[in-house]
Amino acid sequence: MENLHDKRKVYEKSQLIESEIKQNPIEQFRDWFLEASESSVISEANAMAVSTVEEDGCPRTRMVLLKAYTHEGFIFYTNYNSRKGKAIENSHKACLHFFWPNLERQIIIKANLEKVAENLSDGYFHSRPKGSQLGAVVSPQSEVIPNREFLEEKLKDLEKEYENIEVPRPSNWGGYLARPYEIEFWQGRPNRLHDRIIYELDDLDWKISRLAP
Repeated sequence: MENLHDKRKVYEKSQLIESEIKQNPIEQFRDWFLEASESSVISEANAMAVSTVEEDGCPRTRMVLLKAYTHEGFIFYTNYNSRKGKAIENSHKACLHFFWPNLERQIIIKANLEKVAENLSDGYFHSRPKGSQLGAVVSPQSEVIPNREFLEEKLKDLEKEYENIEVPRPSNWGGYLARPYEIEFWQGRPNRLHDRIIYELDDLDWKISRLAP
């Protein structure tokens, strides 16, 4: 057994106090996200974990990329027939998690999910590089396949088929809007007395509380 007891660091880069936070969590997210995006040591500030609960009751987590956020919530795209897509259609809920270790920050978002309008999915799909569009068509995401060559051969065939024409968006591929009802902002602090500010939606208003670390 490898002992990891001494693998720790001191968190002291910032603080999160009630007198300085925004009253709306989307605005607070915007401020933190801009800082992460502008940081020279964070390569993909929009990388986030999406956790869903599968039929056996066990949570499953995977990394995806946030593609937009508005006052309504957070948008990402996926194959609707994937394991995450099926779990979302079953419960219509997910937990999103951003972790920016260089800023000693994380954000945990509980949300209700719904598919975005088809025109939004069409617009984003056709804004992607053509190779990514073809990849979405080729891959039966989360299904068992015989080998990698299976995908590569299908890709070669589609590259020829769509060499000079637009790739249609598959009907089972598109976006989800995650409408948050709880957002926690976590800021590392010395002595493990971290700052945890949680926003909870109460009808149309956000209740703000501090959690013990």
